[in-house]
Amino acid sequence: MKVVIVCVSVSHGNTARVAEVLAGVLGARVVSPEEIDPAELDSCDLVGFGSGIFGMDFHPRLRRLAEEMPPKQRRKAFVFSASGLPEPRFRRYTRRLARTLGRKGFDVVGAFSCRGFDTWLPFRLVGGIGKNRPGTVDLEAARRFAEGLGG
Repeated sequence: MKVVIVCVSVSHGNTARVAEVLAGVLGARVVSPEEIDPAELDSCDLVGFGSGIFGMDFHPRLRRLAEEMPPKQRRKAFVFSASGLPEPRFRRYTRRLARTLGRKGFDVVGAFSCRGFDTWLPFRLVGGIGKNRPGTVDLEAARRFAEGLGG
């Protein structure tokens, strides 16, 4: 099975740690949005799309890749993230990215999220939130998630 994980992790490496666990289980390579040609994604059996959460949404570089891909019949995909706060009910950014990917021809088969260390202002004033996250329990949950995808 050919698997690629497209990941943006810029602040503390939270999402990169999750991506590496997923990649280990799935035998995938992890790339940034700028390192992958959308045509290469067409040949993948499974593609992961993940980032930290910035301003209550996925990173703009990841969203831009998803939005700029031409619509084609593609394979399966999954979405993942790490964030300081849980996703609020009124702002479902995971669902929005999954819909964008669906319009681009992906069958989104799962989503994973966990907490991560966050020093976004005003959290910086108290030394951040989610210290030591993602931790062992989070990364084990990511491993189980990947195993459920076929890893």
